[in-house]
Amino acid sequence: MIDQQSALVYTMVLASAADSDMTDPELEMIDGLVRHLPVFEGYDAASLPSAASACVDLLAGPDGLDTLLDTIRDNLPERLHETAYALACDIVAADREASQEELRLLEMLRHRLDVDRLVAAAIERGAGARFAKA
Repeated sequence: MIDQQSALVYTMVLASAADSDMTDPELEMIDGLVRHLPVFEGYDAASLPSAASACVDLLAGPDGLDTLLDTIRDNLPERLHETAYALACDIVAADREASQEELRLLEMLRHRLDVDRLVAAAIERGAGARFAKA
């Protein structure tokens, strides 16, 4: 069992690892979100590397992706499901390219967290707008 903030960290790490390439912009985004968003208030940012490592270990285990998605869902209150989806979208958008693997992961996460399709579309649109280049 993990706390809800760690579940959100797991969500971001999973989004970053979806295409097997955890890029610097994605890792910097995770760090910045953990340090600045109210949902992470009280979270020790120094524990981020160990939480990320634990997430990767779960992912590498048997039925890793399903286990990790279940861990995220089971340790988040329903009120944070949309938050988790939004964080995943921000990580996918951070390097300004969404691979097919990342898009598939977002779809799986949306289903596992039971995020409404229209809500998910709005969240995705917002992430795209935040990371647009001039």
